[in-house]
Amino acid sequence: MHSRPSRSVRLQPWLLLACLLCVGVGVGAALSFASPASAQHRRRLGVRVAGTRIQFQAAHWIATWGASPEASVPGTLAADGFANQTIRNVVFTSVGGTMVRVRFTNAFGTVPLEIGRAAIGPAGGGGPPAVGTSVPLAFDGRPSVLIPPGGEVVSDPAPLAVRALQALAVSVFLPGPTGPATEHAVARQVNYVADGNHSLDGSGSAFTAQDTSWFFIDGVDVLSRAASAGTIVALGDSITDGVGSRTGADARWPNDLARRLDASGQAAIGVVDEGIAGNRVLSDPPCCGPSAVARFQTDVAERSGAREVILLEGINDIGQARSDGPLTAPHADVSAAEIIAGDEELIRDAHAAGLQIIGATLTPFGKSVHWTAAGELKRAQVNNWILTSGAFDGVIEFAKAVADPADPQMLDPAYDSGDHIHPNDAGYLAMANAINLTMLRRHERRAR
Repeated sequence: MHSRPSRSVRLQPWLLLACLLCVGVGVGAALSFASPASAQHRRRLGVRVAGTRIQFQAAHWIATWGASPEASVPGTLAADGFANQTIRNVVFTSVGGTMVRVRFTNAFGTVPLEIGRAAIGPAGGGGPPAVGTSVPLAFDGRPSVLIPPGGEVVSDPAPLAVRALQALAVSVFLPGPTGPATEHAVARQVNYVADGNHSLDGSGSAFTAQDTSWFFIDGVDVLSRAASAGTIVALGDSITDGVGSRTGADARWPNDLARRLDASGQAAIGVVDEGIAGNRVLSDPPCCGPSAVARFQTDVAERSGAREVILLEGINDIGQARSDGPLTAPHADVSAAEIIAGDEELIRDAHAAGLQIIGATLTPFGKSVHWTAAGELKRAQVNNWILTSGAFDGVIEFAKAVADPADPQMLDPAYDSGDHIHPNDAGYLAMANAINLTMLRRHERRAR
């Protein structure tokens, strides 16, 4: 972990009162600065310099929502960037808390990102969503902030009580040209854009454009008093990202796991989805974020309150070429042993960060465009190692949960979204139901 030099902290009167009432608040924006290297290389280096925090013992921050940032893809709204516009990002919480703060990111930006105003509040149904009891977000007491390329900022704590399994709208006004936007491309959620500053609008009427990516945010934290509070981080590819699930349904398997934990009465355990469609364990594809190994520190270990990680990744290493060729290029040169070595590196990184790590078996992909007999053999070898090596702190049998009983190389037709690799809503629910909650409960929250 890198050192965190201090910055001055200015407390507004309402914020000072909130700190005294809600003992446990970390105050001040956390800001990271860029190196002159490429955006992806900056993230591999994990260059982050955080602001001073005032720490109390009675409460702590845990992540309730997250999404791994990615570089924009040419020809998209994100690549064109924004100017004098407000984005309303809709997110779905996993756990509640007494206060809230938001992580803003310019991880893949090429120019400084100015956030002119920002706000958060409960999102109404339908779209564009109205926002009830919206509260402005501040940065070291100021309403605006400039984030350098490669940087990230955490807002000051805001006095908004958040419920588990609640839709929130994070509105961000961008007064000047942003350049290519840092995004999370596959949100499975409709988000909205308005011309001008509408960050504090209760109505959604000004938001006349829409997109299915999240922009410039990669985390929402809540303040919890529960002694056992913590966050489970789901690290993976499109199957963790929820490809194949219904847009707007929040039907990814991490969402369903959050519902199970909430229904079980488990105290204050968040579930954060750090899946990226197309992502790989070992190499950086041109479209789909840094590899799991490269992004572990920023996307997993640095999530607030992280206590354990569930790893489901490797199908893209098997089903796609190592080179930056077409996404449907057949596998040629990544071996099962190499994927296992990548998993072993992730296990070492998790343990070094004080995290438990649970391995999940790779799900079937027979008859998909990525399938080959050689690739199927590699999937079987990786899964056998996950199940028998004892390298992980726990194991989840996702493959068995969604396989066709008559042909384990295939998804069960009842769980197939139609492309023979991504589950549908029912399939993701079956995956969440395959997770042993007792296994999750036995892992203690690591101190933050």
